[in-house]
Amino acid sequence: MDVLREKGLGPLRVILAFTLVSTVLHYTHNVVRAADYPQIPGISVPVTQVVVAVSWVVFTVFGALGYRAYARGQYWRSLAFLLVYSLSGLASAGHFLVGVPRVPAFWFATIFTDTFAALALWIFGCWAAMRLNRVSIAGQMSTQH
Repeated sequence: MDVLREKGLGPLRVILAFTLVSTVLHYTHNVVRAADYPQIPGISVPVTQVVVAVSWVVFTVFGALGYRAYARGQYWRSLAFLLVYSLSGLASAGHFLVGVPRVPAFWFATIFTDTFAALALWIFGCWAAMRLNRVSIAGQMSTQH
């Protein structure tokens, strides 16, 4: 598992930093300018603002827990937390389920940077899971009698 720590911790830090910056920008804009985004019928703008703010905090806690577990070598636990954290970026693409946001280009782009960050977490998670599932040839030979 040393390869996960040696080769994985650096890229994970970069992905998490990128995700944090992207989601801070996007979710903050969602809270401050919630009325500029398509609304779900029956949900008021103030309720939307509270849900967005709380969800960002909850998602980010999962990201922090995922990083901490990874740094401690608790890789499967880490991947579960990081999978939940990735939903913060995937949720941003949900704007298109209710309409196309009419926001300035920079803020519109943060929808895509959030989605890109989520996909990067998924790719990282797949890489780490594949490393965790590898069985050495010596290990295979020792189980065969």
